[in-house]
Amino acid sequence: MNDALKSLLDLLALERIEQDIFRGLSRASVVPRVFGGQVAAQALVAAGRTVPADRPPHSLHAYFLRPGDPGAPIVYTVDRIRDGRSFTTRRVVAVQHGQPIFHLSASFQVYEEGLEHQEPMPPAPDPLELPTAAEMLPRHAERFLAPGVAERLLEARAAIDLRYADEPPYVTAGAPRDPRSQVWFRTQGKLDDDGDGDIPRPLLDICLVTYVSDMTLLDSILLAHGRGGWAVGDVVGASLDHAMWFHRPLRADEWLLYDQESPTAQGGRGLGQGRIFTADGQLAVSVIQEGVIRVPR
Repeated sequence: MNDALKSLLDLLALERIEQDIFRGLSRASVVPRVFGGQVAAQALVAAGRTVPADRPPHSLHAYFLRPGDPGAPIVYTVDRIRDGRSFTTRRVVAVQHGQPIFHLSASFQVYEEGLEHQEPMPPAPDPLELPTAAEMLPRHAERFLAPGVAERLLEARAAIDLRYADEPPYVTAGAPRDPRSQVWFRTQGKLDDDGDGDIPRPLLDICLVTYVSDMTLLDSILLAHGRGGWAVGDVVGASLDHAMWFHRPLRADEWLLYDQESPTAQGGRGLGQGRIFTADGQLAVSVIQEGVIRVPR
């Protein structure tokens, strides 16, 4: 486990300041606001710490309301909406400077047997044959809007080993492509089988995957229009809402394939949808996100 992953786990280890109120810190992002995946993961940690450990999350639905201030703590208030025999529902509001910046609803379920089917895993290259971010980003640093962007991106993603199956948007800017993208990812090091502090597994794995899920989901929108992204300077954007469904067990420290596509973009917004598969082909997570995607005037 590298220092960056330890730092990420510390970021998820929220301080409990009341029974259902938690406080989390932030760290500098590559953009002047809190990374959305961090807020979503921390909010899910807060919700999960009020739920029995034998009830992992099966879905979340969230809205990004205001940009977060990376220099200030975030307070997460959990509302215990329902505790049923099989399902538990929680609502979380994240507040900074007296204003809500994020809202999440999450549902948790005890394990039970049932009908089962899934779509097959799509073809994808072996992740170990793909370039790492440390190999890819410096190679294309001249494409970015300003000096130092490649280094900041590397620092922001240092806890996660994330590898593109095809060239990322910043490499092919100017040439529209099929609106599909694939990345393999896993944590940079193994996690403790017991979890981390007050975050048991599998909650820890799900929260880490939630963190990563916001990193690349809008890439497929950029690809459809030959845009390189904010780091290139040919679009500005931000996440608007985010939904995830957790279907099957996964481990965040083992390779996961994130298969992503965009069915539509319009009105200054674009939709991204993704499926996360385990390396042995199990469909573990479905993700949908809408984001603001604007061309600078």
